[in-house]
Amino acid sequence: MVRSNGAATARDAVDSFLSHMRVERGVSPNTLAAYRADLGQLADFVRGGDGDGVSWAGVDESRVEAYVIHLGQNGFGDKTRARKIASMRSFFGFLADEGTIERDPTENISAPRLGRSLPEALSEEEVDRLLDAPGGTEPADLRDRAMLELMYAAGLRVGELVALDVEHVDTDAGTVLAFGKGGKERLLPLHPGAVDAVAAYLASARPSLAGEHAGRALFLSSRRRRLTRQGFWLILRRRSVQAGIGKKLTPHTLRHSFATHLLHGGAPLRHVQELLGHASITTTQVYTHLTSEHVRSEYDRAHPRSG
Repeated sequence: MVRSNGAATARDAVDSFLSHMRVERGVSPNTLAAYRADLGQLADFVRGGDGDGVSWAGVDESRVEAYVIHLGQNGFGDKTRARKIASMRSFFGFLADEGTIERDPTENISAPRLGRSLPEALSEEEVDRLLDAPGGTEPADLRDRAMLELMYAAGLRVGELVALDVEHVDTDAGTVLAFGKGGKERLLPLHPGAVDAVAAYLASARPSLAGEHAGRALFLSSRRRRLTRQGFWLILRRRSVQAGIGKKLTPHTLRHSFATHLLHGGAPLRHVQELLGHASITTTQVYTHLTSEHVRSEYDRAHPRSG
């Protein structure tokens, strides 16, 4: 957990957020630079010029509202203000999910409406191609298939995936125990295909990948150590090319696809929130417009007078 009671720890919180956005969300260097600049400006405002360090936990809704007013009074256009507010909301949402702050002070803050974009989800057919890409019987193939199946079956964050130990997956019960942000545990169900892929990996691949430094880590690299987030990202990129998927693909794309496909299948938003490990339903509500679009497309397809 990142403390937030001094200048150095305030910078640590920003650095942790930027690392999360780079590794798990795959944002570009230019976007990271914009985030850093926006959060630096926010920190300057919160600090108030008194030279003290920023305490993110001490920022309440009234202070956030004052910052939004400050942006409007200083001549920023709608697009720039929307970006700065979005940066702030993403940052405080991250801190809340991590357990660094008790409550997100930006929950009720609105930004200039410019349209909202979400990561592009894979289609179900694309997911099938990706999961089938590591179709061989070599240890790396069995490992990659197990990782991809597990990540999509449970909607795991990449950090949660690589942190798994062998005992966290129960192939008899068909469950995985994930440790989310702030150390929160959640027991997630797995479908039989994912269970079979993990069982095959444990039986035929992990023993040959394990080295003296492997410990109890579930997924191991070619160096016989616990696989890193960056290592998984490289594997994902290679397998996506192999599967012929042309769109940009990051570890978060699989998690996003998991949520999108569940909601399209009729899963209640609250259930998806629990599966994703979101601390607040407002985080999950980003998907509600997707379900509305799905309902509309299904209506247009099925209603006898929609054509």
